[in-house]
Amino acid sequence: MSKIVIFSGAGVSADSGISTFRDSDGLWEKHNVADICTAGCLQTNREETLDFYDARRKDIENKEPNLAHKTIAKLKERYPDKISIITQNVDDMFERAGCSDVLHLHGFLREIKCEKCSYIENIAYEKQNRDKHCPTCNIKLRPNIVFFGESAPKYEELYKQLEDCKVFVCIGTSGAVINVDMLSQWAQYNILNNLEANNLINDEYFDEIYYENATTAIPKIAYSLEKFLED
Repeated sequence: MSKIVIFSGAGVSADSGISTFRDSDGLWEKHNVADICTAGCLQTNREETLDFYDARRKDIENKEPNLAHKTIAKLKERYPDKISIITQNVDDMFERAGCSDVLHLHGFLREIKCEKCSYIENIAYEKQNRDKHCPTCNIKLRPNIVFFGESAPKYEELYKQLEDCKVFVCIGTSGAVINVDMLSQWAQYNILNNLEANNLINDEYFDEIYYENATTAIPKIAYSLEKFLED
């Protein structure tokens, strides 16, 4: 059975208007990443960190999934056992487009979790209640986000998905956090879509390349995937 892995980064949500830390005018521009998204920031800068993620949840509340999210969701609905959706994004655009089993490598913005145990709570787009503690062990809660310098336990699942991968689709990621070239080596056929080329991704490893917005590239990507899925 063919297995398609669709791996995405911030570029897939760009046309939904969601800020990334590379935007010059987004939420991240007002903050030092070391202060609000680096291991230890909850100990040294807790209130500003929690305020920042409250603002990020509020920021996505009225955002809508774009054509890329919707097209991928439709493909997943038609071929549920043949497509895996893996994202570095913490937003919920794929879920709002109709996907129910997205692998979020770096956490999920709508959730908070216990700092000690496995307790997770979905607070949607609300501010985190500073007085609420874990109901299991009475420890403080934190955003369910992987900060820079912390371990990312979902990576194990990423590599497990790649074991059966025949087609690897990379959409909207710079390659700065995860080595996309390495991921592409698992597949027999590779598709790349970024806004532009960069020196962190060697496009010689890819069979199809689209340097354009995800929303304009996705119809062409979907057409290619349909051919693999129907074979």
